[in-house]
Amino acid sequence: MATLKINAPEWTAANTNTVNTANTKAGNNTWNKLMAFADSQAPNKTVWFMFSLVSQGVLFLPVPAFLLYYYNAPIAVLAVTLVLFFANIIAGMGGSGIRTLLGFFAFSVLVHIAMLLVFML
Repeated sequence: MATLKINAPEWTAANTNTVNTANTKAGNNTWNKLMAFADSQAPNKTVWFMFSLVSQGVLFLPVPAFLLYYYNAPIAVLAVTLVLFFANIIAGMGGSGIRTLLGFFAFSVLVHIAMLLVFML
């Protein structure tokens, strides 16, 4: 937990983290790189929002029709796709951060790939 130092000329957060950083540094390296990439894309948030909408509209919205018609998938596939699509719209238009926007998009990609694998294999 961070505490404030009142003796400093400015208010700064004191590092009270007592976790051994040698063990956690190797495990979090990929996560830190991913977060650094997401933070570096903050100026391009609108581009990522548009990319998310276009790619989902072209690639993921036809998935329920394909799975329902050819593989007799349940109607829940359509509900999942629409919830993920509108969640991305709300996240992008609602002003959420770039990490949230990219997280919703990545989660949507993973869910659609999983649905395709489950019903096609």
